[in-house]
Amino acid sequence: MELIAQTRERLGKKVAQLREERKIPAVIFGKGIDSAVIEVDEVAFGKVFAEAGETSVVDVVIGKEKTPVLIKEMQFDPVRGNPIHIGFYKVDLTKKVTANVPVEIVGEEENEMVKSGEAIIIAVLSEIEVEALPNDLPHAFEVNVAGLSEIGTGITVGELKYEREKVTIEGIELDEFVVKLDNAQTEEEEEEEEAVSEQEAMAGVEATEELTEEERKAHEEKKKTAEASEEGGGEGGKKQQRAEREQKS
Repeated sequence: MELIAQTRERLGKKVAQLREERKIPAVIFGKGIDSAVIEVDEVAFGKVFAEAGETSVVDVVIGKEKTPVLIKEMQFDPVRGNPIHIGFYKVDLTKKVTANVPVEIVGEEENEMVKSGEAIIIAVLSEIEVEALPNDLPHAFEVNVAGLSEIGTGITVGELKYEREKVTIEGIELDEFVVKLDNAQTEEEEEEEEAVSEQEAMAGVEATEELTEEERKAHEEKKKTAEASEEGGGEGGKKQQRAEREQKS
């Protein structure tokens, strides 16, 4: 997979001109090399990124020179959402690298319990860190949940399909869930929870009303002291002083 690029001459404030021309400023960096500033076409980059993601090696082509890279760092426009700067990490194809491989869930629409509304699929891990040679990095971990049929069951890290002799999963136990099947909360249950919360709140009010005058004052003092402690600073100190004056009066 190749991406045509040009050496970037426009720097600093002139970068805005690049973006108006739908060019993306970028940099190639890596261990033991001097960073190189370049520019790439926004449309061309979008097509390459859609296919490569952050785990497939891309050859950045400048003239007759090809540089194998991983798309490592991206910055986005907060309004348009398009990439406004890219960091390409130069890789040595003979040395292992670490990368975060995304988890892709498939088969959810075929799961009988999900279709019936009885259950939902919970994505416990959205990506998994691995170590491998650049060309051996998985593009994604595909997880098929169509066959899950019991609440609380799922697919673990150890059940993922990948080339174990080439790829090592980092920092995660093999019995940890990647996805699992959980109960779907209905609207009735949500309303019931809200009703219970309201009842608990009313019970607290009623309990306070049943206190004796002396107990009520002590209750209020504790409440004011707690509020002062939570807020801290000057305002908290003022509340505590007011509470002390009220107690004296």
